Amino acid sequence: MPLFGSPRPTPSAPPPGRHGLSVPLALVLLFLVVSGPEARAQAAPASASASTLQEIRVATRVLPPMVIERDGALTGFSIELMDEIARRLDLRPTYAAAPDVRGLLDDVRRGGVALGISAVSITSARESEFDFSQPMLNAGLQIMTRGDPSEMGGHPLSDLLRLLISWTSLAWLGIGALLVLLPAHLVWWLERRHPGGLVPTDRYLPGIFHALYWAAGTLVTQAESAPRSAVARVVAVFWMFTGVVFVALYTAQLTATLTVARIEGGIHGPNDLPGKRVAVTAGSTAAEAVRQFQAQPLEVRRIEEAFEALQRRAVDAIVFDAPVLMHHAAHEGKGRVQLVGEPFRKEDYGIVFPRGSPLRSRVNVALLAMREDGTYQRIHERWFAAR
Repeated sequence: MPLFGSPRPTPSAPPPGRHGLSVPLALVLLFLVVSGPEARAQAAPASASASTLQEIRVATRVLPPMVIERDGALTGFSIELMDEIARRLDLRPTYAAAPDVRGLLDDVRRGGVALGISAVSITSARESEFDFSQPMLNAGLQIMTRGDPSEMGGHPLSDLLRLLISWTSLAWLGIGALLVLLPAHLVWWLERRHPGGLVPTDRYLPGIFHALYWAAGTLVTQAESAPRSAVARVVAVFWMFTGVVFVALYTAQLTATLTVARIEGGIHGPNDLPGKRVAVTAGSTAAEAVRQFQAQPLEVRRIEEAFEALQRRAVDAIVFDAPVLMHHAAHEGKGRVQLVGEPFRKEDYGIVFPRGSPLRSRVNVALLAMREDGTYQRIHERWFAAR
């Protein structure tokens, strides 16, 4: 008999299940069967869902700040807005840049693109041919001129320089020169042999220079000395009176010239456009407006050509969409150009579709949702907020 009692019997293994599997192993397999599809779906790569996005072609045009090209890629207000709309609609946009608004509308008209987005104004003529989205930006036309103070007639030094080199001043200078020659020769002839007279010598040279100096000084100011002979003194009195009249007339003429330049030369709003040379882009609403104001339009393909024409003084002003002009005045044209007046022809930008496009209603819903949740405001402030 053992010292510490009988040994315990070894426990036997649990009986196998019906199919020869233990209960714990069966539970594990059951869990994998139930959770397997969900786990596999969660583990699927993001690229798989991206490949299912519907790809659409979008026509646009480079026009800062609506569309900006940087290092071969497009950005700007319109691009960021379109990218957000596409994200919400499970679309993948591919952008095709057109040279101008005519080219953009032609691409939409031919049906080679699903839509067009940039600075496209909603007008009655375009509405009759295309479908437009809800307005994506409130805009309007504005006037840009050179930023020189002399363009507005507001800097005294610039005004003085312009008057001194004007044709009016040159004409009066010529008249004054002719008036000086006659009394100068007369006084030289009367004073050339008078003791202590204005002319120290009876020789023509240099005696005539003394007489010319006296005649010019008497014409515009007051003579430093008076002639000695009686006849020469009569000439001097008459010449002083002539000088007073000459200066008065010359001053009045310059004042009138400056006043006319300020009234007729400056551009302060659309009513000052008649007769002026104004740069516009071809096919734009600005071109139509300039013709209505009886200005002389210079049509260019790109707005950059209008900026160049303004700087080289080929035109007096530019009329174009206010957001674009404001962006240029605050960046590339800062200190060289200025905006005058308020936007005078209110217009809205919209996304343009071919007639009957089913995509229009979906884009409108996305646009309205972006306005409601604040996304639109954040994008707008990023590109148009004052810096």
